[in-house]
Amino acid sequence: MPRKLWKKILKSLARNFIWYKFRIVLLRWCGFEIGKDVYIADGLVIVEELADRGHVIIGDRVSFAPNVTLVTSSHPNNSRIAPYVPTPRGKVVIEADAWIGAGAIILPEVTIGTGAVVGAGSVVTRDVPPYDIVAGIPAKKIGEVSIPLEKRVR
Repeated sequence: MPRKLWKKILKSLARNFIWYKFRIVLLRWCGFEIGKDVYIADGLVIVEELADRGHVIIGDRVSFAPNVTLVTSSHPNNSRIAPYVPTPRGKVVIEADAWIGAGAIILPEVTIGTGAVVGAGSVVTRDVPPYDIVAGIPAKKIGEVSIPLEKRVR
């Protein structure tokens, strides 16, 4: 079976597999870098070129609520506008201890910093600094996680 087809099948199975720990195993088999003690709720969608590797990096203890979308690649396919519009492509990095709210969308070339929180339904178009709380479309800073400096992971 071609690798691209195998990856597509694994991603499809992982999306709604009953046991979340096996979702992580399936996604690792796809080539995604996923840290320890990560929680991935139902419905995680990773939009990418199937041949890509290393475009999704998830740190330790990251928590995904249901129906989160990570976009590493997007283009208009066969549309006549294809030669005239930018086609974003790049990594999505989610650092340790981040929490991604339900239905959030994270676009290419975005890093979610350590301990950051992305509010439900947000569209993240740029990097989120560590321990910031962002929400909205596009996501903007609405607060900070209150952790004493000496307890923050660097």
